[in-house]
Amino acid sequence: QVQLVESGGGLVQAGGSLRLSCAASGQVFSNYAVGWFRQAPGKEREFVAAVSGGGGRTDYSDSVEGRFTISRDNAKATVYLQMNSLKPEDTAVYSCAAQYGRMGRNNYDYWGQGTQVTVSS
Repeated sequence: QVQLVESGGGLVQAGGSLRLSCAASGQVFSNYAVGWFRQAPGKEREFVAAVSGGGGRTDYSDSVEGRFTISRDNAKATVYLQMNSLKPEDTAVYSCAAQYGRMGRNNYDYWGQGTQVTVSS
């Protein structure tokens, strides 16, 4: 079992920045790939970014490529999502998720409760 807790959400103006954190506990964190997902009201949950267990590989959706950066500190069992140049369409509940081994865009096993990000125009 892996427990995940997100933090760092809030209200920001368009063009601003936020950094989300995903703190993990329960297992050897470096064995798990971690992804960030988001869900806006009335829309399906979508993949945002992922990082491999060792942190050497990352993947981004087209909508955030070049604006968001995912990273991890395995000593702190924490994954970060640095979000720059935020747009109103980035408004959503952001959740992190973990899966053993393979980094991917789906089929994650463990999920956090989510944190709200609101970008005003």
